[in-house]
Amino acid sequence: MTGGLLLTGGASRRMGVDKAELRREGERLVDRAARVLTTVCDPVLEVGPGRSALPAVREQTPGEGPLVALVAGAAALEARGATGPVLLLAVDLPFVESPLLAWLADRPGTGTVVPVARGEPQPCCARYGRDAVATAATLAATGERSLRALLAATTVELVAEEEWRTVATAAAFDDVDTPDDAARLGLAGPSRTE
Repeated sequence: MTGGLLLTGGASRRMGVDKAELRREGERLVDRAARVLTTVCDPVLEVGPGRSALPAVREQTPGEGPLVALVAGAAALEARGATGPVLLLAVDLPFVESPLLAWLADRPGTGTVVPVARGEPQPCCARYGRDAVATAATLAATGERSLRALLAATTVELVAEEEWRTVATAAAFDDVDTPDDAARLGLAGPSRTE
């Protein structure tokens, strides 16, 4: 089975509050993302400060970006016996559902598969093959921090929107970075009791 990684370590500077704590229909984004990932992947780990009920791992220096998080998470998955592709999901994608993740995980082959939405690759909701993970480690060791650099440096199957839209809505890749995004997407702020 494909291992899963939930990225929660972003600084949320533009948002002003931890994006993992935002709520969609009463459910924290981090709990929601963990739930949809665990329906498709095993094992599943959080790469971040431990916002979810998932086992959490950190980068050697936390907050170094999604490429370094992928490398740290993939190493932790491998230590748990998961040696296949890695499904990556960022916590700030509140409309990704299990059918899209299953579609990515079940794609033929074991290579890297990245959906394209609105003409842009979506590397924070993608499947990464072991070759790409090895390339990511090499890039991270040279100081690179961007998943887009990884896409440029490895073999990637880019999946057109009309293909992935057979299992997901157009909103699947709406991400939340700012308070305006949260309002537009109908997300609530963190609960005051937490």
